[in-house]
Amino acid sequence: MKKKIYIAGAGGMLGEAFYRIFKSEYEVRCTDKDVNEEWLDFLDFRDFEKYKRDVENFKPDYLFHLGALTDLEECELNVDDTYLTNTTSVENAVLLANQLNIPMLYISTAGIFDGQKDYYDDWDEPNPLGHYARSKYMGERYVRENAKKYIICRAGWMMGGGPQKDKKFINKIIKQLVSGKRDLHIVNDKDGTPTFTVDFAKNVKLLIEKEYWGLYNLVCRGETSRREVAEEIINILGLNDEVTIHEVTSDYFKDTYFAPRPSSERLINKKLELRKMNIMRDWKVALGEYITDYYTDYLAENIYTVKEDGIVLKPAV
Repeated sequence: MKKKIYIAGAGGMLGEAFYRIFKSEYEVRCTDKDVNEEWLDFLDFRDFEKYKRDVENFKPDYLFHLGALTDLEECELNVDDTYLTNTTSVENAVLLANQLNIPMLYISTAGIFDGQKDYYDDWDEPNPLGHYARSKYMGERYVRENAKKYIICRAGWMMGGGPQKDKKFINKIIKQLVSGKRDLHIVNDKDGTPTFTVDFAKNVKLLIEKEYWGLYNLVCRGETSRREVAEEIINILGLNDEVTIHEVTSDYFKDTYFAPRPSSERLINKKLELRKMNIMRDWKVALGEYITDYYTDYLAENIYTVKEDGIVLKPAV
């Protein structure tokens, strides 16, 4: 019989990848308060009694707690909801996993560091700057200190889910280009490591099956910057001769993106390397596959849209 995985908070970009990677070899139950797929059922994991009842009824072999409030500005403006979603709900997951005596998965973030170092390995000490980072780090600490058996994976700049689910940098840039924008203002003071959700889920699957419990940095290979990521998107779309990048500091967007962010979120998968378990690919390779797999239809729908300047967007493939 297939082992069973309960995936809580599976309605976003990461949940889509986990469903894709685990569905054929495991029996999965995926829930979220935003039911946007036919394979999702409704559950708000902030309601502990309903969370507990649903997990116990499913009788899983693993509990994956994926969901979080990830909009940094929203977290600064809604502090109580941030900690309810990102911290106390994680405590609920730990209690459930311990009661059922099963391993749990928790997703942490590179954003828990303060950016004072160029790179962070698995043993560097976090120093969160804002409420999003602090709430995620408190969740991470609770898992580390209280879960009987766990895997914690720290993700970097997430890319995945495609046009409908990706609310991050890559989707924002692509949608600007599709709309006809040819002058992009990109910050020059933010460094990090992208994380392709599909590769992330595959590496988690490997850790689960090898039973290598513990805390892991889990990002794509190769450090980069916001500007370099934007340049690679433009290159993949074949728009090098048409798009101009204007470098700006983060202050340029301070009214929109006012939450504190570290200048460097670059992670190194040191523990994965030492255990010879790092199957994450270079971020440029992953980005190319992401755009091809998730955006081809979306781009095709917009190819023939002629903008006022006469430019017709070229296809990604």
